[in-house]
Amino acid sequence: MKIVIGNDHVAVGLKNSITAYLENKGYEVINVGTDSEERTDYPIYAKAAARRLLGGECELGILICGTGVGISLAANKIPGIRAVVCSEPYSARLAREHNNANMLAFGARVVGTGEAEMIVEAFLSAKYEGGRHQRRLDMISEIEREAAGK
Repeated sequence: MKIVIGNDHVAVGLKNSITAYLENKGYEVINVGTDSEERTDYPIYAKAAARRLLGGECELGILICGTGVGISLAANKIPGIRAVVCSEPYSARLAREHNNANMLAFGARVVGTGEAEMIVEAFLSAKYEGGRHQRRLDMISEIEREAAGK
């Protein structure tokens, strides 16, 4: 499985740790984040990661900034992206199972490497359950269409 990862300057270290973790587990990682700690803007990397995901270059995405909040907000502006901020594994698992989340976000200033690895593992190992959850996802898609004027 291919995973796209995007990050800002605050999250370079954690991105590198998560990339190594993923590669050690056999995932291919597409890095669209910055590798510099020079101040930059997270929307750039949220957009780049979301475009790669929606373009079919990868199956899932990971976004990291200081809190995970800003980068997820930027990604969620793109129709078809369902990015969730998770600071613990339980929400990451349920985000995949119930919401078919396709991007995981967390904060380098919020979680340490060990916790981030557990969150990533929970997200990647979970599968969308469909069924009763699909009606809600269809409603979200309808909101996206209405907002886009379609």
